Amino acid sequence: MKKDIFTLLGGFLTALLFFFGTIGVSFDWFTTESINAFVIVVSAFAALVVNVYAVWKNTHVGMRVKQWLRKRESNKK
Repeated sequence: MKKDIFTLLGGFLTALLFFFGTIGVSFDWFTTESINAFVIVVSAFAALVVNVYAVWKNTHVGMRVKQWLRKRESNKK
């Protein structure tokens, strides 16, 4: 699913490039190569965000479960 989203983003930016070309607006930096590079950067950033969240969640949830188990064990005694 993630790959599909980035493919759609690239397609949208390419359509935008062609639209600007049709109405006579051009930017030197807005090319097919820059669009492909941007899509790669966005997909890498999204993967980084997902992985950082997973590490953060696993670390904090794991700590909370350990604290809860310790508290539960101490209450049993």
